[in-house]
Formats: sequence, structure tokens, C-alpha cells
Amino acid sequence: MVILGVVFCLTLATQNGSILRPHGGLTAVVLVLTALPLAFRRRAPIVVAWSTTSVTVLPLVVEHIAPGTLLYTEGDAAYIQIAWWPPTGMFAAYAATAFAREWRQSAPAVAGLAVPVLFLGTAIPSTAFRPFQGQQEGAVETIIFRSLVVIVGGALLGMYMGARRSVVRGLTERAERAERERHLLAERARAEERARLAAEMHDVVAHRVTLMVLQAGALRVRAPDDGTRDAAEELRRTGCQALEELRDVIGLLRRTGEGDDDAPPAAPLPDLSALIAESASVGVPVELEESGVPPAASPVAGRTAYRIVQEALTNVRKHAPGAHVRVQVRYRPDGVRLTVHNTAPARAADAELAGSGSGSGLAGLRERVELIGGTITFGPDGDDGFTVEASLPAFVPAGATPPVTLAPEPAP
Repeated sequence: MVILGVVFCLTLATQNGSILRPHGGLTAVVLVLTALPLAFRRRAPIVVAWSTTSVTVLPLVVEHIAPGTLLYTEGDAAYIQIAWWPPTGMFAAYAATAFAREWRQSAPAVAGLAVPVLFLGTAIPSTAFRPFQGQQEGAVETIIFRSLVVIVGGALLGMYMGARRSVVRGLTERAERAERERHLLAERARAEERARLAAEMHDVVAHRVTLMVLQAGALRVRAPDDGTRDAAEELRRTGCQALEELRDVIGLLRRTGEGDDDAPPAAPLPDLSALIAESASVGVPVELEESGVPPAASPVAGRTAYRIVQEALTNVRKHAPGAHVRVQVRYRPDGVRLTVHNTAPARAADAELAGSGSGSGLAGLRERVELIGGTITFGPDGDDGFTVEASLPAFVPAGATPPVTLAPEPAP
């Protein structure tokens, strides 16, 4: 627009004053009108080119029919040679070739811009051009030549920029397509690996656990005393629960993320009062705080919440005897937030009891929580106690495994 303003001034400049008619300055209005359509050059380049051509033809036709109506061409006025005409021709030609979709549209528009230039001599006679120093022949022809060069140059520059933009757009689309293909291949490989793991768990682990449940049932029937029968029954119930959880895990692995039509039906979250009573019976007082309305949830989410509280209370019995425990359960419509906090132990832990187990209970919880799309943190707090905090979704999203933030697990 700065260049357009300079050309505008050069077009209006004369040796002895203005070339505008004193009674209205209609030529200035026409020149301004030729610049207004340039604001839409990106959205409608062909329309801009043809509108520029139409507005350019207007003063030429008027001056051809009635010389001197818009411009001084006689008397004392003497034009300094115009840089090019029309002042907006180069920009319109650039827009036509740079932003038009097809060459069949831009070529006629550029040709239309050049045609009025060829008839410039019919509107402005050569006698109107008198340079400052000396005489110059062919002044109008020089302006015509300059104007054509500028218009063609703008069209060529637009062709270059359009081709460059097309190449960049093609490379961008190719890169995006390659990224999508890479993502699809990764998803396919992940789905195949999940399917393979699900098949292995179904064929091997589920089969072995089923045999264990059957053997425990047979042992309960044949046991000679009540203690053995109770232990066999407890083993059988635990095995059945393990089979249910294994079935949920296999279902998660087999999902492809395309839908949850085969997801297990929602069920209420498990009641934690049994765990609280069990801890109180072995000398670990627990304070339970619940808030909110328990939502219906996926069975695997409910069992994971139960296991988190169970594992946290077990660790308190092992490593923090005499500690006070507070279990906070905050129910939300989309899930549940669990916090199990214990104070510092009142006495030293029993070495044999603390050393029992594999020591990977909390790490196992991390895997369970990660699999269903929840988060978990655990670690010591400021009052020498220990806190386990987890947030679980009510319904398990297929294939969702967000990162889990873990605090370092303290030594027993």
C-alpha cells in the first residue's frame, strides 16, 4: 500500500500544479476506487483483477470521448512522466496469479489488465508530457512499456509465489499423511500386542487359576476338619475373584478403542466397611470418612478401589503398629478419590511381619491403576506418617493409560 501511495502521488504530479479538474477532483476518486478492491485480493483475486480493469478503463473512455473532462491535457499543465498506469495493476496481476486456483482464470484477468494500457495514448496525447529538461520523444510509449513490464512482472512474481505455496502445501500434506500412517501403524502394533497378551492370559493364566479353584473346592469337600475346610473355601473364593479380575483385564486388552459396547455392566462401588472392621479386629483403629454419592462404576474400577484400601491398611499393620489411620473417600459423578493416611508408628514394627510378602504391593497397585486410566501417589508426609492417594474413573476408557506420578516408596 505504501508503494501504491507513492505511485498515486507520481500519477497526480505535474510541473505547474495538479492535473485534477478544479471543480471536483474526480480523477482522485477514480484512483482511490482502483485501490479499494485490493483488500479482497486473497479471497477473490480474479474479481479484484477484473474490477481493477473496469475502473481503469473508465477514465480512458471518458478522456477519449471528451478530452480534458478528468485530466488537464492542454494549457500550462505538463505531466511528470507517470511511473506506470494503472497504479494498482501490478498488485492485481500478482493477486490473480498467486491466489487463483487455476491458470485458466488468471490468464484472461492478467490480459485484461494489460489491454487498457495499450490504449493509454488515445486518452493522453504526447503533447501533454513535457519533461523538466530537454525534449523527449515517445513519452506515452515509454509509459505504456513501463506499465506492461510492471504488470507482467507482478504476474510472474505471483506465479512464483503460487507455485512455492503449492509445493509447501504438498510437502505439509505429505508430512501430515506420513504422521497419520505412523500413528495408525503404531496403533495396529499396539492392538496386536494387546490381543496376543490377552490370548496368553486366557489360555495359560486363566486355565491354571481355574484348576486351582477346582482343587480348592475338592479339598473343601474332602477336608477332615473345619479349619481345613474354611481355609479351602477362602482359597476357592479368592481364586474365583481372581478369575473375575482376570476376565476384566483380558477384556481391557482386547478392546480396540472403537467403542465400549461389550463393556461389563455398571455396578455400585464396593462397601469398604468390611475392610475397616477387619482392621479394627486386629488392633488397627481406622477412621472412615465418606462424602458424595457413590456412582455406578465398572466392576474393575470398584475392585481396584477396594484393593488400594486393602493394600494400604495391610502396610499399616506391617510397618506402622499403633498408628492412627484415616480413610477418606470422595465420590464424584465421574469417579472416586481415595486417601489413606496413617500417623507415625507408636512402636517398632515386628521384623518378621514387616519382612513378609514380596514388597511389590504398591508397585502392583500402580500397574492396576495405570491400566484403568487412574492416577496414584504414595509416600511419606511431613508428620512421619505415610499417605496413599488415588483417583479412579467410574468407567474405564478403552485403551487409556495416562502417566502415573509416584512418590518413592519408603524402606520397611
